[in-house]
Amino acid sequence: MKLRHLFAVFPAAALAASAALAPSVDATRPLPVGSRTPDPVIRTMTGTETTLSQQLSAKPTVLIFYRGGWCPYCNKHLAALADAEQDLLQLGYQIVAISADAPAGLQTTSEKQHLKYRLLSDRDMAASAAFGVAFRVDAATVAKYRDYQIDLPPVPGEPDARWLPEPAVFLIDRHGAIRFVHANADYRVRIAVPELLAAARQARE
Repeated sequence: MKLRHLFAVFPAAALAASAALAPSVDATRPLPVGSRTPDPVIRTMTGTETTLSQQLSAKPTVLIFYRGGWCPYCNKHLAALADAEQDLLQLGYQIVAISADAPAGLQTTSEKQHLKYRLLSDRDMAASAAFGVAFRVDAATVAKYRDYQIDLPPVPGEPDARWLPEPAVFLIDRHGAIRFVHANADYRVRIAVPELLAAARQARE
């Protein structure tokens, strides 16, 4: 098990994203602390194209990457973040969560979970690849999910291949610097809220 815990025209974007696609979840390389935040093109819940910098608006941010609204572990994590949102707001942070879901899927998740924070669509893999958390899903896993009526997003330029983001948390300051990273190859394991709050406080010092 791998645990890391540390204190944009379509063809061109597709090539860049594919080049950054890890062959497996154990081979991902999330951006380390001290890195500058990338500025990929993503979509809002309404399908509007935007950039990550426009969405972050130079505010301290808890940036979440999650697999999708079909994942019960992701939904549990999103709900825990919603419960902690007021504490994070008091520390000066906003929450932004990115997944491979299409905009319509984000709307469903937001409504079911009664979320107040922002969900963004990374269907083309630009953000996940830029942050180093995108990985290729093996054929057996793709087939298993299809049995559950879950069709994972295609790799840009490879319609028969599928990808997912490794669940991860990045704390980003108002200058766009990454101050904290938590990523785990085991999708069942997410950062606990007390640990996240402690990291958020420390990153603000």
